[in-house]
Amino acid sequence: MAWQRLIRFVDESGIVGFGDACVNNGDDLLDSVRERTLYAIRLAGQDPFTLVATDDKVKVVRLLGVLDEQHVEVFKCIGLNYMKHIRETGRKAPAYPSMFMKPSSAVAAWDANVEVPTVAQGKQIDYEGELAVVIGKTGKNISREDALEHVAGFVCSNDVSARTWQRDPDFAGGVPQWSFAKSFDTFAPLGPMLVSPSVVGSGNKLHLQTFVNGEKRQDSSTEDLLFDVQSIISFLSQGSTLRKGTVIMTGTPGGVVLGLPEPKPWLQDGDIVEVRIEQLGSCVNRIVHEPARAVL
Repeated sequence: MAWQRLIRFVDESGIVGFGDACVNNGDDLLDSVRERTLYAIRLAGQDPFTLVATDDKVKVVRLLGVLDEQHVEVFKCIGLNYMKHIRETGRKAPAYPSMFMKPSSAVAAWDANVEVPTVAQGKQIDYEGELAVVIGKTGKNISREDALEHVAGFVCSNDVSARTWQRDPDFAGGVPQWSFAKSFDTFAPLGPMLVSPSVVGSGNKLHLQTFVNGEKRQDSSTEDLLFDVQSIISFLSQGSTLRKGTVIMTGTPGGVVLGLPEPKPWLQDGDIVEVRIEQLGSCVNRIVHEPARAVL
């Protein structure tokens, strides 16, 4: 890729485009946005995977979501991938990665509202702070050793979940289902910046934290992943083409509402959830209930 820290933004002329953020550390990105001191090297092109570097340094007026629906092929998500989270769910560690999927319409910008539809309101809304991997090169039957060659970059993410639809037999049936409970529009916020492996390596040693209204709920390292980034990429590509633009959510550590003692503080209308990952910045999203409409 022609960049290290990819952002999408509006410049002083009102032009929307991609750029390589002029920051020495990804942790400084949002401070630069708030202080209006963020600059970027403009990248030519509209496809985040085929951008070309220019010599044009421009001021960032507004930071947009780095990827939107047209850039995302699909979300392939891994469940039960941190040992503490496995224990808090009462499940047994899987022998292989457990995958579910979200559609591209689930994507949301780093600062967008998570819009909870009527059908999911009151259905135990939960957060899951996660490291996400964006595939930049299509492949199939990828070896673990070659896995990072297919990675465009890493981004922080939140796998928002309606636990009632996931786990309650009256809603999910006898076997828990994941996709419907997690696939509503805006239920996959992605952080503000896509960071190259040239900056953060394999992504397997990054500090992850999640806050709700400023209260720390999750605090872990991606070093605790049961299946690491390379293993996940290799597994998901076996017999199945892993396409450019696929976003892989690698799982969440302990500390989700599901694992907290009663009464559980499920996310409410107006709550603000921040997922912060070392070097990748933060996605900061408000939970907002959509106006009531006909439901099942």
